[in-house]
Amino acid sequence: MALRLYNTITRKKEPFQPIDAGNVRMYVCGPTVYDFAHIGNARPVIVFDVLFRLLRHLCGADHVTYVRNITDVDDKINARAAQDYPDLPLNEAIRRVTEKTEKQFHHDVAALGCLPPTVEPRATEHIAAMREMIDDLIANGCAYVAEDHVLFDVAAMPDYGKLSGRSLDEMIAGARVEVAPYKRDPMDFVLWKPSKPGEPSWPSPAGIAAPGRPGWHIECSAMSWKHLGKTFDIHGGGIDLVFPHHENEIAQSRCAFHTPVMANYWLHNGFLQVEGEKMAKSLGNFVTIHELLQDWGGYKWPGEALRFNMLKTHYRQPLDWTYSSLDEAHGILWEWYGDLKGKDASAAGVPGHVLDALSDDLNTPKAIAAMHELHSAAKWPELRAALGLLGFSGDRDKMVRIPAIDFGDENNVRLTVRMVGSLSGTAQEAMIKDLIHSRMIARQAKKFDVADQIRDELAAMGIELKDAKDPKTGELVTTWEVAR
Repeated sequence: MALRLYNTITRKKEPFQPIDAGNVRMYVCGPTVYDFAHIGNARPVIVFDVLFRLLRHLCGADHVTYVRNITDVDDKINARAAQDYPDLPLNEAIRRVTEKTEKQFHHDVAALGCLPPTVEPRATEHIAAMREMIDDLIANGCAYVAEDHVLFDVAAMPDYGKLSGRSLDEMIAGARVEVAPYKRDPMDFVLWKPSKPGEPSWPSPAGIAAPGRPGWHIECSAMSWKHLGKTFDIHGGGIDLVFPHHENEIAQSRCAFHTPVMANYWLHNGFLQVEGEKMAKSLGNFVTIHELLQDWGGYKWPGEALRFNMLKTHYRQPLDWTYSSLDEAHGILWEWYGDLKGKDASAAGVPGHVLDALSDDLNTPKAIAAMHELHSAAKWPELRAALGLLGFSGDRDKMVRIPAIDFGDENNVRLTVRMVGSLSGTAQEAMIKDLIHSRMIARQAKKFDVADQIRDELAAMGIELKDAKDPKTGELVTTWEVAR
């Protein structure tokens, strides 16, 4: 099966030919752990998890190395730590912020059905590698020291800008270029800088006496080198990283190691909007993965519904995240998983037309269309195999969208139940079943007043619940119907 990938640096689809078929190597820029990941951050995590799974399927699980880093030294981390823990020494505050944020990130992406990467290096564990690279760049004449900073000399890289396809003037106009008198050129970027009192610091390279810390770009170059080598197969990330981050990675890595490329294939996912607008805290549409998994308008959304909603759009296209599309994604999986339950799950290979779609530059919309065909044809083992390749469990219990009801808040219960009236079709049926599940939980917790309130609120909306014992198990089973 020939895998073809769109290469940002050549701007065309190309057959994927690994450097070493026995060890396919991929690096993806991971989180900067100063805040919980938002749904825009979730997109590359899901996209490159699909590619990781596909490569494992095509090449063998033991023949793929996936590296996704953790950035745990950064100005944003310092600022958040000072804001959240003003009474603690900064380094202690930073430790608390990074530990909490990293733990939440791992919990969130696991709920989205993402496999852990093969290696997950932290920037702070690779300072020595960064210093080594910086010393080599200075020795090569590609970097210089100025006022306790080390800067990369962009003029030393003749084809700087090839990845982004921008001229130098366009890059200056489009970038937030830091103006500093010690720079030889406005485009020169920081490899190392002095630390302020109380900030994280390490002995500096290049014989600089003052302790300091690395710039952002050199971190990824050093971590990819240490875990994948000087040249590797695939480098991925969001399209927002093309310039300046990935452009700068290429420049410093190629100049440090005298290689013609850093990675052979550069893959970037498109932007994400929310309800047709750019996501921003000022617009009130800034949503984290954690919030969606915990509570959104009375729901605890299943992570697999979030994943499916992402994959309905091709990874290179802009994605408009809407709650109607999320509801639709949940409804599709709810139906598929329900039809799969109790069906023959004997081994089946991934159907060829699903694999063909994914092998054509991760065309997940086409793969999902093929899965709809499998569902219509009642090809249950094949549908289950296709779902598994894309990171879906096929387990309906994981799709229960439990209303996030505070059993101690009568108004919260009432508002949550009345959300049923704003839904229709499959989504409404799923919500009613969710509420029945919450009523069961309330009864088990001996919150009989809450259980009765859920029943009464549904009855007021014309939904009648009927309780009966299962003759085989003796367990209470609740069914519902529209009251006549």
